[in-house]
Amino acid sequence: MGTTSKALSLLELFSRATPEIGLSDFARRAGMNKATTYRLLSELAAHGFVEQTGSGREYRLGPAFLRLSALREAAVPMREVALGVLIDLSKATGETAHMSLLQGDLLTTIAYTYSDAHGTQVRMEDAEVLMLHATSSGLAVLAFSPAEFVDQVLSKPLKARTPDTITDPDQIRPQLSQIRQTGFAVSVSGFEQDVHSHAVPVFDSDSACIGAVAVAAPVARMDDTLQTLIQTELLSHTTRLTRLLGGFPPVQFPAAA
Repeated sequence: MGTTSKALSLLELFSRATPEIGLSDFARRAGMNKATTYRLLSELAAHGFVEQTGSGREYRLGPAFLRLSALREAAVPMREVALGVLIDLSKATGETAHMSLLQGDLLTTIAYTYSDAHGTQVRMEDAEVLMLHATSSGLAVLAFSPAEFVDQVLSKPLKARTPDTITDPDQIRPQLSQIRQTGFAVSVSGFEQDVHSHAVPVFDSDSACIGAVAVAAPVARMDDTLQTLIQTELLSHTTRLTRLLGGFPPVQFPAAA
């Protein structure tokens, strides 16, 4: 791993649950020595990507991200466009809807919305990171990704998030074939216990898969009627989102009803 990759990997350790991280904790989480971690963090701080705060001098994300985020959204207002479709999808299904984008071999949630149809909902975190093998969104992406990328992902040790997470590549690969036929992926308690989710991939202008849209509901509420509704609405809304973003589904992708 090069110096740039090591520095960027430190930024991935931030989350909503850990918005501030001390030097020692950073080194432990990253698996690096403190001297190397300090040098990388100092470089990031010099360019505004992290800053120190509090009496303990913990690190948090810096102001450089505000400028870059504004520039990105001005050039490609993906989150705004996605949120409009997600709101419609959430209303149509009565469940939580979210979109995630592929970044390396993980997915990052960029937008989500809740329905007020039920008191119990699947809750999301801002910028939540999703694993490809353990989520419906990840499986949808893998199903429509190049074979070499799939091999790369499935050749690594696959972490079990719950007792129901499938970590055997020989069990995952047949699922990908089924997803390519139907256009949507399904995961039950693979990433979070008692959550039943469906997902459909999003494509760019070259028909390459760049992420996915998912609908997540409590397992206890999922029945045949709700599954059919989610699958129909999800396929339709995600196909519309792909087109709004200037993308095109592959020729073999199942057409929305």
